[in-house]
Parts: sequence; structure tokens; C-alpha cells
Amino acid sequence: MSDFIDIGSINDIPLRGARVVRTHRGDIAVFRTATSEVFALDEYLPGKAGPLSNGIQHDNKVTDPMFNWVFDLATGEAQGADEGTVGTYPVKCQDGRILIAASAVNASVAAE
Repeated sequence: MSDFIDIGSINDIPLRGARVVRTHRGDIAVFRTATSEVFALDEYLPGKAGPLSNGIQHDNKVTDPMFNWVFDLATGEAQGADEGTVGTYPVKCQDGRILIAASAVNASVAAE
């Protein structure tokens, strides 16, 4: 099994834009910065933030549209006086394609 899964073309996400990948674990926001860097974070910080894909990007950060919190795209950590961390996932670009870690997409759902 491959370590990464192709989720689409880099051109599917505009500069300073984002798209959502739906997984068993939950939604993942995939961001493309103004310099075409790509980052993948959880779409939500449970009970506190989201949907981050609707936020405003600036540099390598995104401002949450609901609470105006700022998160670092590389680390998922809230900036300034804000508290919390959203999960991040390995993602890369190869030959114009966005690849995300298979472990992020293929997570098994725990039995309740």
C-alpha cells in the first residue's frame, strides 16, 4: 500500500484557497498558500473553531471564520492569546498532484 494518496490537482485549489477532504476520521482542510505551499489540517477544533477551509489565509496562517482565532498552517497551533491545536497531516505536491498521507484518509472508525 502506498504511503500517500492522490487527492487532486494542485490547480483544483486556487492560490490562498482551500478544499475539504472527507474521511472516516473527519473532514480535513487542504490549503494552498500564495506561494503554492500545501498544508492539511483538521477542518474543526471541536467546539471552538471551524470550518477553517472558509477562513482567510495570510502568510502561512488561517483565521477561523467563526471566532477569529488564528492557526499556523504548518503546526496547527493557535497563535497569540488563542489556545488550542488542530491536527495536521503530511501532504506534498508531486508532478502537479496533491498527495496526502494514507494514514489521514484511511483511519478506521472505532466501534462504539
